[in-house]
Amino acid sequence: MDTITHGIAGALIGKGFFSENPRTARVATFAATVGAMFPDIDILRYGFSSDPLAIVKYHRAITHSFLALPFWALALAWLTRAALPPLRKKFPRLAETGAGTESPSLPLLTLFYAIGIASHILLDGMTSFGTRMWTPLSETRVAWDILFIIDFIFTALVLVPQIAAWVFSSNASPEKSRTRGLAMWLLFTLGAVFAFFIARAVGFGFHAWIIALASAIFAVIFFAPAINNWGTRLGTPAWCRAGVIVTLAYLCCCTYAHHVALSRVVDAAHAQNIPIARVAALPLPPSLLSWGGDVRTPVGVLQSKFDLRNPPPPDFHFFPDSPPDPFIARALALPEVQTYWGFARFPVIHSSKEGNLHFVDFNENRFIAHQHPEQDQGPTPFSYRVVFDDSGNLVEEGWQADGMNVRRMSKILPPHGPSQK
Repeated sequence: MDTITHGIAGALIGKGFFSENPRTARVATFAATVGAMFPDIDILRYGFSSDPLAIVKYHRAITHSFLALPFWALALAWLTRAALPPLRKKFPRLAETGAGTESPSLPLLTLFYAIGIASHILLDGMTSFGTRMWTPLSETRVAWDILFIIDFIFTALVLVPQIAAWVFSSNASPEKSRTRGLAMWLLFTLGAVFAFFIARAVGFGFHAWIIALASAIFAVIFFAPAINNWGTRLGTPAWCRAGVIVTLAYLCCCTYAHHVALSRVVDAAHAQNIPIARVAALPLPPSLLSWGGDVRTPVGVLQSKFDLRNPPPPDFHFFPDSPPDPFIARALALPEVQTYWGFARFPVIHSSKEGNLHFVDFNENRFIAHQHPEQDQGPTPFSYRVVFDDSGNLVEEGWQADGMNVRRMSKILPPHGPSQK
């Protein structure tokens, strides 16, 4: 899940449950928000690394671990409490007015940070990318396949209640609330249009009528509470608690939908006598009704895309592995490929030759909407390539396409040396 959505979710929790004390409300909400974004600080490590597999090795590891969570939470709480006195000295008006900048006790502030960090770990575990939430005891990636890595519905659920609380804040006049409500309705409707075109561009298009439905829902949220001014009487904590409840209900629905989708994939594979080495139902945008089914067999991957509203079983397309050859065997023995194999869940192995170069490609099917085997659409996201010469020497290896489908081949220096046939 993207870092911004994590932060919005943390802010929702903080405003809903940690802001009752007006003198500590801002610091408490800050802790929940920063805690919810903090685990992604590991991008600093892999973002500046020359290691082509840095994103696999370093991302969603120790900063995303429940075992390390208490230490991160305590450190962040201590730093926050240490930073507050200098801030009050530099900005004396904060000290004069309070302004919600007093710090809760160290144990309580640590708890707020811990809850924010825990929300990040759990939400990442709900995606198909997965997270190593028990590092360093286990490097296994937990991926419950409940949410797509960028879920517009989830983001809206955690953001809209906070915007509504601002629209109908107690210090806003009815006229101001109506003006804010109209502006937010227009903004979120335009956001739905933007999401429509983004989804189409990356292969996850949805029907245009969904934009109209989203706009109608936003209209109810931003206009209906103005009737008799009841939205103002709720207060920010009540709005945000309602948002948490609705979000949890959405996650429960996604969990149930995943159970139904996975059952369909398994039943379809058994009905066709497909040998299953690994199987998953993967969430696809735009809603919890859209799913992809992936089955790894000993000789390739079967993939399907289906809607839970349609009763027919999933229709699989087969992506076969190339027949085993010495270059595939050499590639699979490389440490980097073994690291990649621990990350990939549904890779297809393809071996080819151009001139005196032999290519071994590992195309991960987990992050694509649907591809037809008769169409060459280039490397899928997180595709890894290994290049050998005729003598079996490793020439080059690295990402052929990363998560944004950008080619990132990297020379291996120094080379691993010649391989013996």
